[in-house]
Amino acid sequence: MAQDHPTVLVVEDEPAQREVLSYNLEAEGFKVVTAFDGDEALLMVDETHPDLIVLDWMLPGTSGIEICRRLKTRTETKSIPILMLSARGEDVDRVRGLETGADDYVVKPYSVIELMARVRNQLRRVRPGATGQSLTYLDINLDSETHRVTRGTDALKLGPTEFRLLTTFMEKPGRVWSREQLLDRVWGRDIYVDSRTVDVHIGRLRKALCAHGGDDPLRTVRGAGYALG
Repeated sequence: MAQDHPTVLVVEDEPAQREVLSYNLEAEGFKVVTAFDGDEALLMVDETHPDLIVLDWMLPGTSGIEICRRLKTRTETKSIPILMLSARGEDVDRVRGLETGADDYVVKPYSVIELMARVRNQLRRVRPGATGQSLTYLDINLDSETHRVTRGTDALKLGPTEFRLLTTFMEKPGRVWSREQLLDRVWGRDIYVDSRTVDVHIGRLRKALCAHGGDDPLRTVRGAGYALG
């Protein structure tokens, strides 16, 4: 199954809270993975590469705020949005959480509706295509709701895999994606696909993008992967 849905990592040591969060996030269409404490959270981040982390401040062992600090100082994880949950409602605690690198801060007890809205808001920044927004790069426009792609005035014909590849590239123009990263994002981790398959679909995407003329917007970065622009 292709990995269309954003992955949210929930780090919460209280089983009831963890279950409520997981249930509501899955109901919103997100793929949810969970962790009980900070050490497990760090392992899950490396294993699942989540698009967003919902992180409780008070955890057994390493605190949530320390986990946040570590993730935000690592190059490969600093861009993952972190939404911190805490029973600490004082301004000084809120400021401390945000200064440590948290992208948002929600005080317990919280409204589930408000929390889901904040999750969607953070995901809009990092994966706009996954939240139903249209994406534009130069003369290419991708509508993620209608699955239509145009270049200038011409409609392009893309297969489902090429559409997901283009969405990934257009969400972060200029970023170089390795074949392994594209396999995780476009095909998902649950199925085995040879990395050479990526090259085949990149070729098909290039052909579709240039079907009506125009320069090839995809760039091959030798020894690294592919990028848009």
